Amino acid sequence: LGWKFYDADDYHSLENKKKMEKGIPLDDEDRIPWLCTLHDILRREDASRQDTILACSALKKMYRRVLISGATAIESNQPEQPGENPALKILFVHLDGPMDIIAGRLEKRRGHFMPLELLKSQFDTLEPPSAPENFITVSLEKSLPEIVLEIESTIRQG
Repeated sequence: LGWKFYDADDYHSLENKKKMEKGIPLDDEDRIPWLCTLHDILRREDASRQDTILACSALKKMYRRVLISGATAIESNQPEQPGENPALKILFVHLDGPMDIIAGRLEKRRGHFMPLELLKSQFDTLEPPSAPENFITVSLEKSLPEIVLEIESTIRQG
């Protein structure tokens, strides 16, 4: 697509990384500053009219709202009203699959701070996207080329 790419894991604080390395799940207090930083990056890219992809485990609806609206999403803690114009227009791609497939992929990953034993805590925290959020769900049981094609097709359709 020629879009700028960011991996949200690159923006975790050293404290968050150390916590995860020890097998301790992050909580909202750990994640909110990280999500606000990611929002600021997305806002900057949007202001420069740069299309951007962010790989991020935005597990909860509130986390996705922070990515869209920044810290104001936490302060208001109100659901988006139909017709509201969020600060950023984001298409969330929910990569959905069974824990065993994801665990298999995590086991192959080398040099990453998040250990396999934290996967269950991520599933426990997960609030899959739902209406009126702007999202698509893509099955991880498809091949990588099929996954990429589905995401690209949705993006190109606007």
